[in-house]
Amino acid sequence: MTRASEDLRLDGNAAAGLLGEIFAFEATTALTVCDGCGRASPVGTLALYGQEVGAVLRCPGCDHVLIVVTRPHGDWCLDLRG
Repeated sequence: MTRASEDLRLDGNAAAGLLGEIFAFEATTALTVCDGCGRASPVGTLALYGQEVGAVLRCPGCDHVLIVVTRPHGDWCLDLRG
């Protein structure tokens, strides 16, 4: 990982406001399981990138993409496949 990308990384707790607009519960405490390495982690511990246009949340163990949230035309687009 480059120094520039490390500077842009936050923990998943920084996505609490964004996720709060979508979910009726505290999403940062929800447990995720990585499709890449099988690691179980709360959303709040994931690595967050790119809040300007949405959010990309990655596994803290293997950097696999777990959650992508965008709002391209005023409608939420949520990908939870990872």
